[in-house]
Amino acid sequence: MDGFHLANVELQRLGRAARKGAPDTFDSAGYVALLQRLRQQRLAEIVYAPEFRREIEDPVAGAIPVFPQTRLVITEGNYLLLDDSHWAGVAALLDDVWYVDVDASLRTGRLAQRHEQFGRSRQDAIDWVAATDEPNARLIAATQPKARLVFRWDDAARP
Repeated sequence: MDGFHLANVELQRLGRAARKGAPDTFDSAGYVALLQRLRQQRLAEIVYAPEFRREIEDPVAGAIPVFPQTRLVITEGNYLLLDDSHWAGVAALLDDVWYVDVDASLRTGRLAQRHEQFGRSRQDAIDWVAATDEPNARLIAATQPKARLVFRWDDAARP
């Protein structure tokens, strides 16, 4: 799903760059169209999906080939169960949906660390998590009851 982030230049134009990662900062219609194409993929057709490249913080179109003999496609993303906009069409295109429940402190710590790894100062990373990532997390948490399975991620349980 991250390959469907709107490009930074488009986020700037729309005035949404400070909210990158929110539902309206993705091409949700394009994501739904990709899922539809995969559902209807012809025998000799390769369907290409975009990917998100952290080193440039932008999506790259056509970077992931999905060959017709592919038997399982796993997609992940925060907004698969939203009822808003084009997101509302996603769940019907999936055979199964799991919700990964992560402890809030583990999630926020990892998010801040990732933001630092890709160039933000410690304080800027913490501020971004609080102002942008956390409102998104609350929105996503409200979709949990729609998932068929809830998987509790607990780092302490791993060897």
